[in-house]
Amino acid sequence: MRRNIQRRNALLDAAIEVLAGEGARGLTFRAVDAEAGTPVGTASNYFANRDDLLMQTAERVYERWTPDEATWAAAEQGPRDKAKVTELMRDLIGRITGFRSGYLAMLELRLEATRRPELRAVLTTRVRADVDANVAYHLEQGMPGDATSVILLVLALNWLIVETLTLPELFTPEEVDELVVKAVERSLTTT
Repeated sequence: MRRNIQRRNALLDAAIEVLAGEGARGLTFRAVDAEAGTPVGTASNYFANRDDLLMQTAERVYERWTPDEATWAAAEQGPRDKAKVTELMRDLIGRITGFRSGYLAMLELRLEATRRPELRAVLTTRVRADVDANVAYHLEQGMPGDATSVILLVLALNWLIVETLTLPELFTPEEVDELVVKAVERSLTTT
């Protein structure tokens, strides 16, 4: 397999766009090459098979969702209260909805994982690690609430993101913001 990281990432970014636009059935090496603007056969030089492409695409979505250092630094400033948690959740929703195709691709990957045990294992491990990291960060930073509070926020906000991205007229931006505020308030009062 080829090792040019920039080309590999460009192919994975193209796979994300194909998944978001065409669904899992539309994800072929030829479609990835077309989306990336690379010669036919390039994707097959970088990925052993379609399963490899699917699994690496899932990892690429998470790479792109990872906050940069400035975001981490800003998250660690100020008091550790409900307002801070609300600010962090707003930022999270902004980052994820700002990469709409990534979330839609991840939804396609999750559906595909119901039929592909290896992909399901990769996603289960990755999502579990993400949940655990969010819980650990929340607790280490001394934020209000407990592990269950964080998990409830993850679950509630994930579905809010689904609604925002798939049915954008369902809630106004103001309603989304108010739902974030209420989700934080209610999740953090369970402890």
